Amino acid sequence: MNHMNVVVQQLKKEREHTQKQLQRIDEALAALGSSSNGTRTISAAGRRRISLAQKKRWAKQKTAKPKRTISAAGRRRIAAAQRARWAKVKRAA
Repeated sequence: MNHMNVVVQQLKKEREHTQKQLQRIDEALAALGSSSNGTRTISAAGRRRISLAQKKRWAKQKTAKPKRTISAAGRRRIAAAQRARWAKVKRAA
């Protein structure tokens, strides 16, 4: 049982040492003016600039290229080529 008391005392000393180290770190951070929460604020003008830039990107994306159309002659060429391919398949079978 005496051995357990020694271990408990050691752990308490270690905890106190760690608490002192943390306190020194906190003091150093406070001296540097660092905030602990890590959040940043942005001005209304900055938010507006970001908003306008994003709206511009969305508008650019919405104005996509017009769909390509094929001429009547092109469709006839494609249809003729497809008929020729099917005729070749049917002849082979």
